[in-house]
Order: sequence, then structure tokens, then C-alpha cells
Amino acid sequence: MKALVCGAGGFIAGHLVSRLKEEGHWVRGVDIKEPDFGPSPADELLHLDLRDPAQCQAALAVGGGFDEVYQLAADMGGMGFIHSAECEIMRNNALINVNMVHAASQAGAGRYFFSSSVCIYRDMEVGEPELTEDDAYPAFPDNEYGWEKLYAERTAQAYGRNTGLTVRIARFQNCYGPQGTWRGGREKAPAAICRKVAEVAGASGAIDVWGDGSAVRSYTYVSDMVDGIVLLTRSDLEGPANIGTSEYVTVAELVSTVAGVAGKEIEPRYIPGPVGVQSRNFSHARIESLGWKAQVSLQEGIALTYPWIESQVEAAADEALA
Repeated sequence: MKALVCGAGGFIAGHLVSRLKEEGHWVRGVDIKEPDFGPSPADELLHLDLRDPAQCQAALAVGGGFDEVYQLAADMGGMGFIHSAECEIMRNNALINVNMVHAASQAGAGRYFFSSSVCIYRDMEVGEPELTEDDAYPAFPDNEYGWEKLYAERTAQAYGRNTGLTVRIARFQNCYGPQGTWRGGREKAPAAICRKVAEVAGASGAIDVWGDGSAVRSYTYVSDMVDGIVLLTRSDLEGPANIGTSEYVTVAELVSTVAGVAGKEIEPRYIPGPVGVQSRNFSHARIESLGWKAQVSLQEGIALTYPWIESQVEAAADEALA
């Protein structure tokens, strides 16, 4: 089988490439940049700018066509980036997503996966009943990233209805794990907290945390996310599906979990900053109907992630002293 993975130099897509190669498939990766951490296991990696229609066509040019196209390329990051780069997010991602689904349909791709986000949902109160995929409407996302993802979902579905392209859509809940962005302003909360705790010298200290620690989230380990992506893409399940864990924690509990794994006494120092929505709570019945269920708890996932980020922090410190 031939698979195309867009955004292959990034976090989730990089792990997805590894999974597809483990299954024995021929994989082309595409990204505007080099992989963040080490060489890509893809059979070939093309450096293309998917905002350009011609380069989308180049990505899809292969003998016999692609059986599966995974569109994970995006200009994105954590809440700090989402709130500071609204124009870049709206322009760059809209161009990538419109161009890629059009090119895939023209190239006769077999199946087309689009990575959406739970950012398409409205804000929620703590303790509010879970939202299903249909509860995305009437639409009221908290940020422009969510609005663009919602538009891109509808674009992909329109191409599916009108061109015969088989489209599958996942709405990702926060994903974390090794080989993810851990510094520079685009990192997600788990990576940011791991980095800050790792930077604490000795067995105790304080770290800055945006907000007051009460915001509720769930965090999905990357291997669970990749399992869901592959299973959904090859299924008969039409329409968006939430992929995530039902283990919801406050930001304060996330800090406590990281501190426990690190073996440090950490005091959160709450400061003003972009927090996003107050709470999240989603149904996973659609993806679980395929037999998928998150296997990695937050404690287990942080135990796998923290040592890797700690090693990156130590390597960066050594490099700064060299």
C-alpha cells in the first residue's frame, strides 16, 4: 500500500509515519521543514509548501496513486501560539487544507484523512454533560484555530460528497508524548509543564503556570492517537469522530502528575496568560464503536514523556555551556 503523510516532520504525523512503516507500507512524507527530532523513517521525504496548489499536486504524484492520504500539515501550536498568530493560522491552514483536498480528489486518492480538533467546540462549564460530534453546531469555537478547522471539515466533506473521495475526519483532543515540541512557544501544556519541572534545579522549586489551575482538560498519549487515526481512516465510519481519553484533569492536577513522575516538590505560581476554554468533556462513542479505546493513562504517558523532555533540557543546557 502507498500512503502519503502531510506534516511528516511534525509530532503526531512523525509517529504516524513510523506506524505505517511498521505495517510494511511504502510511505512518502511531506513537510515544509526537516523533522523536528532525527531523520524521518519515511521511504522518501519531500520538502514542499502545501499552501501552493502546484506543490500539493507534486506531493500526490506517484505511480498508481496513493491508497491513503493523511493530512496533518498545519501551522499550529499551544494556546500561546493560537492566541498570538490568528492571521497566520487562518491564512496558512485554510490554503493548505483547501489545496490538499482538491489535489487529492483530482489525483484519485483512495482515502483521505483530515486532522481536525476539539477546538471547534464551544466553551464548557465544569461538570457539564459531554458533547457529541453533532453538538459542534450551532458553532461557537473559542478561537480562530477552531473556526478554520470547522471550515476545513466542511470543505473535506463537500469534496467527499461531490467527487467520490472517501473522507475520514478526526477531532483530536490534546496529544502529547516524546518527540513533540517542548519549547519555543508552540508546545502544548503537558510538554510545557514537563520542561518547566525539568528546569527546576534540585528536588524542589516553583514554576509559572498560566491561569489559576482550574481549567479542565484530557490529554491523549500519541500511540493512542495514532491507533485511532489508522483505525478511523480504514473504517466505514463517516462524519467527524472525537479521538481522546475520558480521563479529565485540572491543570493543577497535570502539574502534580508531572512533579510526581519527576520526583520533585513543585509549587505552581499562577500567572495571567492565555488559558482557552474553562472545561472540556466529549463523547467518544463514535470512535469506540470501532473497538478503539485509549490505553495509556496520564500517569503512564507522563512517565514515558518526562524523561525524554528532561533529556532535551539537559542537552540544551550542555550545548549552551559549550
